[in-house]
Amino acid sequence: MDKEQSLIAPSILSADFSNIREDIRLVETAGADILHLDVMDGHFVPNITFGPKMVKDIKQITKLPLDVHLMISEPEKYVVDFAKAGADWISVHFEASVHLNRLINQIKELGCKAGVVINPATSVDILDEILPYVDYILLMSVNPGFGGQKFIDTSFKKAARLREKLVAIGSEAMIEMDGGIDLSNIKKLKNSGVDVFVAGNSVFGSGDPTKAISEMKKILNS
Repeated sequence: MDKEQSLIAPSILSADFSNIREDIRLVETAGADILHLDVMDGHFVPNITFGPKMVKDIKQITKLPLDVHLMISEPEKYVVDFAKAGADWISVHFEASVHLNRLINQIKELGCKAGVVINPATSVDILDEILPYVDYILLMSVNPGFGGQKFIDTSFKKAARLREKLVAIGSEAMIEMDGGIDLSNIKKLKNSGVDVFVAGNSVFGSGDPTKAISEMKKILNS
């Protein structure tokens, strides 16, 4: 994938799990670049979703890279399982990781892109020591745990500040953002330095996922 390209990552959490194969086929055909899979444990966040088996099953029905976002406590216990299940990207929360540098290196050794996630109330300044080691940073623009939340407006400045930090150290790491992204804010987010756009409700809840992705791509490329 071209680093300069803006990437659309539909979030499976917002898909119809009873029709998951068809929903994935729709977004794949529409030009989605990545599939975003939110793993929640009911402990780190107040919701429970799925585990490695779901990742393994989805891997069998798509050629898109799987971006697995671990919203879980003690992620170091599970990264091997998710890598074996077929994750291509694995991100862990700064707030949930005690030995973050070790964990990021482990994810890379497993053959996956390694990312760090921060919640809306966590400052990007806290990432200074880990930035040289990551492949991407995922900024949450809503509080994690549920889909369909309203975008937090301070996320624009947060992305821009992070981009400045990455440029300052000569990092090629991507900035991903997740939460409340839609046609109204996606262009401003790109201008703020975001590379990867996680879109859940605005794609699968739109009534026409193909059209939604097409319109996002059109805006990003304009």
